[in-house]
Amino acid sequence: MIQVTVITVGGLKESYWRDAVAEYEKRLSAFCKPTILQLKEARLPEDPSQGEVRAALAEEGKRILAAIPPRAYCIALCVEGKQLSSEALAARLGQVLAENGQLCLIIGSSHGLAEEVKAACRMRLSVSELTFPHQMMRVLLLEVLYRCFSILKGTKYHK
Repeated sequence: MIQVTVITVGGLKESYWRDAVAEYEKRLSAFCKPTILQLKEARLPEDPSQGEVRAALAEEGKRILAAIPPRAYCIALCVEGKQLSSEALAARLGQVLAENGQLCLIIGSSHGLAEEVKAACRMRLSVSELTFPHQMMRVLLLEVLYRCFSILKGTKYHK
């Protein structure tokens, strides 16, 4: 079965985000084996300096890199990533999964991802030019994945 790992930094405080994630995990399980790895966000002061942010990203980056499944095709979600339509992303993921069978998508903390993590990924993806709360991005990514699998399988979900 296809393995899909989503690595995220930071937790989901509100129950409605956790409920939405659980719903999409359940939906995705019809198409793949989804795994969500939630890593702890590095602690930063209220108004961090650039150096403190870089150090935090480096610390988070080490944990992210250690959590990436071996041989997985990795995609970093980041603002400078490429934006694709649902159909184009589904086609791309279909090619990747046909060749690899393992997919890993990475969502960084509110400060983003360390350059080392981005460099370790084979693709950089931007969902939108808009800014979303970190918790919402996790739900949004799972919906995007579910939509892509629905497109690939020809279900009625994507109209």
